[in-house]
Amino acid sequence: MSGAEKKANKQPFREVLSNNLFLIRLCLSASPAFVIFPVLDAVRNQVSIFFEHTVGIGYVLEAAEFHYPFERVAAVIILLFVCISIGMVFTVWVGDYVREKEGPKVRRKIKLMLYDKAKDLDLACYDNPDYYNEMVLAIAEVDKQIERCIQFLSNVFAGLATFITTGIYFLRKDGISILFAVCSFVLTFVFMQAYNRLSYQIRISRNPHERKREYVKRVFYLPDCAKEMRLNPGVSDSLYREFDAANEEIIAVEKKNAKKHFLFSFIANYIGNDFFCDVIYIGYLVLKATVWGTLSFSSVAILYNSFGRMKRGLRVFTDTYPFACESSLYIHRIRGFLEYESAIVSEENLVPDSRAKDVHINDLAFSYQKTGNDLLKNINIDIRPGEKIALVGYNGAGKTTLVKLLMRLYDPDRGSIEMCGRNIKSYDVEKFRRSIGVVFQDFRIFAGTVAENVVMDTIKGGEEGKIREALSDSGLLKRIDSMESGIERYLTTETRDDGINLSGGESQKLAISRVFYQNAGLMILDEPSSALDPIAEYQLNHAMLTATRDKTVIFISHRLSTTRIADRIIMLENGQVVEEGTHDELLARGGKYAGMWRVQAGAYM
Repeated sequence: MSGAEKKANKQPFREVLSNNLFLIRLCLSASPAFVIFPVLDAVRNQVSIFFEHTVGIGYVLEAAEFHYPFERVAAVIILLFVCISIGMVFTVWVGDYVREKEGPKVRRKIKLMLYDKAKDLDLACYDNPDYYNEMVLAIAEVDKQIERCIQFLSNVFAGLATFITTGIYFLRKDGISILFAVCSFVLTFVFMQAYNRLSYQIRISRNPHERKREYVKRVFYLPDCAKEMRLNPGVSDSLYREFDAANEEIIAVEKKNAKKHFLFSFIANYIGNDFFCDVIYIGYLVLKATVWGTLSFSSVAILYNSFGRMKRGLRVFTDTYPFACESSLYIHRIRGFLEYESAIVSEENLVPDSRAKDVHINDLAFSYQKTGNDLLKNINIDIRPGEKIALVGYNGAGKTTLVKLLMRLYDPDRGSIEMCGRNIKSYDVEKFRRSIGVVFQDFRIFAGTVAENVVMDTIKGGEEGKIREALSDSGLLKRIDSMESGIERYLTTETRDDGINLSGGESQKLAISRVFYQNAGLMILDEPSSALDPIAEYQLNHAMLTATRDKTVIFISHRLSTTRIADRIIMLENGQVVEEGTHDELLARGGKYAGMWRVQAGAYM
């Protein structure tokens, strides 16, 4: 267990209370009824049980022992029956109406808050395995913690109702009985706290192995992996071994903690409750009734029965605080995730315009791992408005990383990037990113219509012409028009049976349509034609030149036939600019670019 996790387990009471109240406030803001009515029902239930099992039965036993009139006893029983029946109707209403109606509202609001935060997280968070694990755990746990939040509140108020009603009865009948209850409470509380802390440690230890097991499970049913799995049967054997290894690790974690887990549970549940109360306390009551004669037999029966309620009520408290501690550890992650403050912020909140961008990169250096060597080193590039720039280089040269810095998905460690005469940190982050049209090589097609996948936003009236123009520029409009429903055709079969899966080349054209639709002053295309055949690539290149004639364009490509359309080519190697010039200039120079060109062109000569 890491030092951070050990520290998390030693939560002060104030932190436990603060975290649980944080989630309670979120639930209340989404639906007060979802929180309040279950709590009222929990209190009603305990009060009803008190009057039914303690007052009612006690009264009947006393009536039998001391010969009360039948009419008087019958009237009391009928009154109790009516009150209990009304309470049961209230319980049904709370369970079948309030929780079923209001629960989805609460879960929806909190999940949307998490999703909204996730979309605004710094990309660097995804590079940090610890933070990524925190994010996954926070989102995975939210439904469970909402239910635990309501259960926590209900348990607290139910326990208070039990303690107050039964405590008053004990003080009236035999005050010493409360001491037995307190002793049982303290013993159970201490060991239940240890039990729940150990349960949390086990969960944290299991988490990485469970993630590995879940990964193997996903691979076997994801359509993206289906072809590879069938063409390479040996992969299955490797995954089976990973699955077995993960299971063995989980079993090892459970075995390692099994004895302590059992011991804590045994002391808390048996010694502290059953033995202490059912053996020692009943002996005390029998002694008072038979030897000292200070209690009637009806009082012995009711005290013992009520002590069982007091014991269970106090047991709620022994379970509730450790329960709240365990919830707090998870809520702490949810809360930390929601309260995360982005490191990439706007310094002046300037709004960029839509004109063609000029870009000036000055002495830029960057590394994903701040303690490692720089991935980009001393980059200096000047791009004029409307210029078409090609970034080339071998894998790992830093091309895509440079593009991410241009879009402020990351900030450089040293140096600066200026656009239109201002440091890009001066612009409003969200508006700045929207002012750049980009397609990455690992783009995604989302479950939605063709039009929604082009606009990447809510469709507004009157946009059909612009959407069709963008699809036409990318060369995909003819294919879309041949489909039933055209641009309203639903894509992917992941969420709808009538969806359609585009081919790799078609998907790439659709992604490029997004850039044409956006009509931004700077367009960035990362491997824009990698999935296209040579004819489609030729057509796309000319369409790009036409559609972006007044725009600044940066594109990354390993296919150097595409780079010929660029005004200037910049070659990166090991995170540095090693060559710069036009296609013809670089070939004449006979350097690294010329070497790459000869390797690719040689296959066709």
